[in-house]
Amino acid sequence: MAASEFSAEQVDRAVQVLAADPERFNHAIDIVTHAAPTLQKVLNEALDAGGWFEEAHEQHVSSTAAIADASERERMLRMLIAEETRLGMLVGVAVGLELASELRKEQT
Repeated sequence: MAASEFSAEQVDRAVQVLAADPERFNHAIDIVTHAAPTLQKVLNEALDAGGWFEEAHEQHVSSTAAIADASERERMLRMLIAEETRLGMLVGVAVGLELASELRKEQT
């Protein structure tokens, strides 16, 4: 396994450690807040490069907006927001892993 690759077990252990110590995020929050505008650009470019928000996304938005029943339209809108939030989170984590990799390179 390459130095920048992690096993599922390593990731699971790391997530457990992070979940047990929320204070550990304070420094990371400061760094992300500082870098937010640039990170947003990187995230948008990654989502765009992956084709995540192209024609299918627009079609889903349009079809959801066209639902006549207000409660069904609201349910579908909530589902769309949840799906896009999960997608953004997953791509954001991938960007974060690459950012960490670059920061480690600078330290050596």
